Amino acid sequence: MPAVLYDQLTRPMRDLRLSVTDRCNFRCTYCMPKEIFGDDYAFMPKAELLSFEEMVRLSSIFVSLGVKKIRLTGGEPLMRRNLAELIAQLTQLDGVEDIGLTTNGMLLKAHAKDLYQAGLRRLNISLDALDPKIFGQINGRGIKPAYILENIHYAQKLGFEIKVNMVVQKGINDQEIIPMARYFKDQGITLRFIEFMDVGNDNQWSFEKVITKKEIYDMLKENFTLEPVDPHYFGEVAKLYRYSDNGAQVGFITSVSESFCSTCTRARLSSEGKFYSCLFASSGFDMKKMLRDGATDQELHAKICQLWERRADRYSDERTEWSAKNRKKIGMSYIGG
Repeated sequence: MPAVLYDQLTRPMRDLRLSVTDRCNFRCTYCMPKEIFGDDYAFMPKAELLSFEEMVRLSSIFVSLGVKKIRLTGGEPLMRRNLAELIAQLTQLDGVEDIGLTTNGMLLKAHAKDLYQAGLRRLNISLDALDPKIFGQINGRGIKPAYILENIHYAQKLGFEIKVNMVVQKGINDQEIIPMARYFKDQGITLRFIEFMDVGNDNQWSFEKVITKKEIYDMLKENFTLEPVDPHYFGEVAKLYRYSDNGAQVGFITSVSESFCSTCTRARLSSEGKFYSCLFASSGFDMKKMLRDGATDQELHAKICQLWERRADRYSDERTEWSAKNRKKIGMSYIGG
């Protein structure tokens, strides 16, 4: 067993993004536009999804190969029934230092206590505007931000560490940058601005719709005094800054303008058990078939080693307008963010 597993660009495997469902109760325009994912859209049947037992078994092998952090994603992960049971099992894996969950926050009030009791402590919550009309249009369901904010504060009172993610699109919600920054600064919650990415092929992405980190940073500097924060670990995605007056933090995820492929340490498992080595991948390897065909832990271990050691993905370094529009890519709702 290698002490550290490296890919072709000498990047270690440290993070596992584990999608637990392909279903979502939102229809966000940049992820699952309702024109494509309509009410009659056929999601995967339960039998095709990895069971919790299979997820834990694969996760334990990833951890044995160097994974320290596991993030549960979807779709909307809180739509997977009994999710707290999975979290309770994952927290028992020797070597896991951090487990997080990314959610739109809609179902938090119903599940937050169970999640916390199971051992979950960190939540990333998506919220793209404070303006009800703008947010309702983006989420495709008319959901009001007040409902999500109420759930955020509920989870915060339970003891969760919370970060809020805002996908910024030019001409859609860029006028919400300062109101969002001011609100979450006052709440002491880290807000992370995410550059609009060409994940999948369904969100009508173009460079013209991207608000870059520099543009957002310049807007913030007109209203706040910011100080840079050093990265906490190799491969940290967000570039972080601190408000000088109260110490709250704000971050930028810069996949388009300042790509971070060179430090990407993330492996990804889809909800039906395919291994993906990049968020922008076109295809994945079917780990579920190996599992259900009776593969031993040693065989699964060897395959994951082989897949990672062959990994050479650096899509964001190489992105062009042509590749964004013409390269077939898996959807974000399928693989998680």
